[in-house]
Amino acid sequence: MFPGQTAETRPDHPAVIMAGTGEIVTHAQLDAHSNRIAQYLHAQGLRRGDHCAVLMENVPQFFAAMWAGLRSGLHVTPVNRYLPPADVAYILEDSGAQAVMTSPGKAESIQKLGDRAPGCRLRLCLGGAAEGLVDLDRELAALPDAPLAEQPMGAFMFYSSGTTGRPKGIKRPLTEQWIGHGMLQTASLAAYGFSEDTVYLSPAPIYHAAPCAWSIGVQALGGTVVMMERFDEEAALRLIERHRITHSQWVPTMFVRMLKLPEAVRRRYDLSSHQMAVHAAAPCPVEVKRQMIDWWGPILLEYYGASEGNGRTSLDSAEWLQKPGSVGRAKSGILHICDDEGTELPPGETGLIYFEQPERPFSYHNDPDKTLAAQHPVHPNWTALGDVGYVDADGYLFLTDRKSFMIISGGVNIYPQQIEDVLVLHPKVADVGVIGVPNDEFGEEVKAVVQAADGVTPDAALAEELIAFARERLAGYMVPRSVDFWAELPRLPTGKLYKNELRAPYWEGRSQRI
Repeated sequence: MFPGQTAETRPDHPAVIMAGTGEIVTHAQLDAHSNRIAQYLHAQGLRRGDHCAVLMENVPQFFAAMWAGLRSGLHVTPVNRYLPPADVAYILEDSGAQAVMTSPGKAESIQKLGDRAPGCRLRLCLGGAAEGLVDLDRELAALPDAPLAEQPMGAFMFYSSGTTGRPKGIKRPLTEQWIGHGMLQTASLAAYGFSEDTVYLSPAPIYHAAPCAWSIGVQALGGTVVMMERFDEEAALRLIERHRITHSQWVPTMFVRMLKLPEAVRRRYDLSSHQMAVHAAAPCPVEVKRQMIDWWGPILLEYYGASEGNGRTSLDSAEWLQKPGSVGRAKSGILHICDDEGTELPPGETGLIYFEQPERPFSYHNDPDKTLAAQHPVHPNWTALGDVGYVDADGYLFLTDRKSFMIISGGVNIYPQQIEDVLVLHPKVADVGVIGVPNDEFGEEVKAVVQAADGVTPDAALAEELIAFARERLAGYMVPRSVDFWAELPRLPTGKLYKNELRAPYWEGRSQRI
């Protein structure tokens, strides 16, 4: 299914409800709006296999823009709304996007592109006018709301960064299907109990792969997405009661914040409609999950996977209570745990996590070396993304470490190289390493370890100066929370920074991801 089909059977059924304003977009309205945008993109020459991008905050127009691309046979990339213009330009250039659709709230990011990303010839603002951008609402007024004569199915092209810090597009081949025929991930959602009667709470930034894909999937089934403009712990509980939420998706940081609410507030709201609370994106502390099950009941479903779509595990609350700390058994792909040489290890032994699929499920756009690096040295249809863990005798996967040094803070992936590349430009910095250090609420927080330039006093004033320097050049969540100074950073003779040694003092006595 997709909104065009639901628009015929239940035109007035809500497709989107905005949590803060209460604004409702019906399936008929979503269908008509996305049709007009698809008509515009087609009139501008975009065809199956071309690329468009969407840069918006959590606004209802996001879904019309995404569906317009998906029903036009396009690769569609939701862009991280917190990125500075230089990083936005990189994604537009790397993806080959011919069009980008933004909102008045994020228009400045596109206005500041200037001559960068020259191939992105259509710079469109949806939901209001913005200087220097095409007022898409005005253009759409003259277009029909009928679907295109041909509607090949498009695909998401999410961007995921690796240890080098540069985001990479995860590109999958387009299918030969038409929109509405086996649409997206509706089969897997249906297996979790999602249906046309689902009311799904999405509390996270919608550009993220999971909130985006799951919300689109709910709409494809004919259900309703209740989208929060931003997460607030008590407001989330209020929304579950008000809208009779049936399904939701979270990251562990949200659980932590809700658990810290006063007991009276936690018990104030009727959560009886809530059938399933899905969580992923980062390991959930065992005690946090145990408390959530005690509070909400055995409705938590955890899954482990990645934007690459190379495999997936999951487990429900009953299974987790039998296997605390596990992320479940394989539901897509066959799990293999291998050592650094690619030799498969027996149950209980820790190694690199591979998923086997009938064929390689993805490639990194414009990066064949990274694509090759993700493959097993012998089996090209086994792929690994750098996570380390073990499988027990019953086939349950446990994550232990991460081979790369990506930082996961509140479910958000943060890539140290990007931060290091900024800080090393400061004239008072001789060398810098960025690591994740323990944070009880977010799991990890960003710390910069700096070797000051000769003759520079490493003190609190310099730390504040470096944080301010980073804040001007990086997305807010990338800015270090703190700066420490070392006399010399531990670099190998090859010049590689030895981050195990850098991290060790901060993780002493704590479980590290290495």
